[in-house]
Amino acid sequence: MSTELQVWTETFGRRAGALPGAQIPWLADLRRRAMDRFAAEGWPHTRLEAWRHTSLAALAQQSFEDGGAQPVTGLVNELRADEGGYWLVFVDGRFDQALSRVGDLPAGVVLQPMSEALAEHAEDIQPVLGQASDGASSSALNLALASDGAFLKLPRGAVLAEPVHLVCVAASPRASQFLRHVVIADDAAQATVVEHYVGVPGAANFSHAATRLDLARDARITHLKLQQESEQAWHLGDIEANQAQGSYFASHSMSLGARLARHDIATHFTGQRGETLLNGLYYVDKRRHVDHHTLIGHAQPRCVSHESYRGIMADTSHGVFSGRILVAPGADGTDAVQRNDSLLLSRLAKSDSRPELEIYADDVKCAHGATVGQIDADSLFYLRSRGLDEARARDILIYAFAAASVARIEAEPLRRRVERAVRAILPGDIATEVAA
Repeated sequence: MSTELQVWTETFGRRAGALPGAQIPWLADLRRRAMDRFAAEGWPHTRLEAWRHTSLAALAQQSFEDGGAQPVTGLVNELRADEGGYWLVFVDGRFDQALSRVGDLPAGVVLQPMSEALAEHAEDIQPVLGQASDGASSSALNLALASDGAFLKLPRGAVLAEPVHLVCVAASPRASQFLRHVVIADDAAQATVVEHYVGVPGAANFSHAATRLDLARDARITHLKLQQESEQAWHLGDIEANQAQGSYFASHSMSLGARLARHDIATHFTGQRGETLLNGLYYVDKRRHVDHHTLIGHAQPRCVSHESYRGIMADTSHGVFSGRILVAPGADGTDAVQRNDSLLLSRLAKSDSRPELEIYADDVKCAHGATVGQIDADSLFYLRSRGLDEARARDILIYAFAAASVARIEAEPLRRRVERAVRAILPGDIATEVAA
């Protein structure tokens, strides 16, 4: 075993006994099998097709340790402002009761940190939590070391009028945090879940977040992930949903921070007439790297999926998108559209895009496409002819490109939150023009 893998094996040995649910036999066995898998396979490498454009070699050489946590109360309060909803806050991977604000929940709704939920709802969590064999070997490491996360259970017909906010803060400059969230929505239940990842300035931490969602018949879940960690941070995350008949799942992935960010997003139709929206926006500059990998599994007839990801790359950064739509035999009536558009702000910036359709059924309507280009010269000329200088015109066009993804977020408070985040990080200053 290499030195890098030995470090994580020793970390598991130190942490295992203190992890939530350590005394639950099935969970302890699951974690051990997950750690064994990671120790045997190691980090995903570029010889694997799914990781061909994203190397974790530099991450594998890093060492992470707890300690040196900085105060985050002001940061959390700034994020929360006066916005309503149900708030769970995790600091360096552990639930912070003092910073959280759950309030009164509708009858039958359960919202708890995983560290508490495992004591009361282990039988509900077990089928959804995941298996050691799922996904990449890095996902197995998450399963082995997840120190906390959120558990949301919605009974039949329950509707949360305000969002559930999961704020995950990296407070220590060199800490590793592993979180695993579980959302279970019974028949016709509805909710919006927001995962917000932030860190103290300059933190070179490592975050790995996994989210598992189970949508029963006619359930509706909107999921927004906003990743704004430090430019020195590492972020790996995967989201996986199962959708029963008539369910609706919307995923909005907004990746704006981190030195390297990798997002794996998958949804599987297990019943007819399901619908999903996968929407994403990513921005990288300097030498940063971002990668989105998606899978939509059409295994049932008459399901609909719309997928759109937009990337903006500046300087010598690298953006990657790989999306796969799999239409299984018998999934007749499938309606699937996939698109990826990339905007390069520098000749040295790089974009890799691979939209993919794999169809084994008849009577389907499927389309995919990708574009990679620079700012349109005609659009730039048009704005300059209206009295704007070239720099200001470029800023407006860049924001307009990003705004197409932001506009797909239906909830106005969440859309405004993302708009602010996008304005803060994109080149230039367009606040005046946007406000006007």
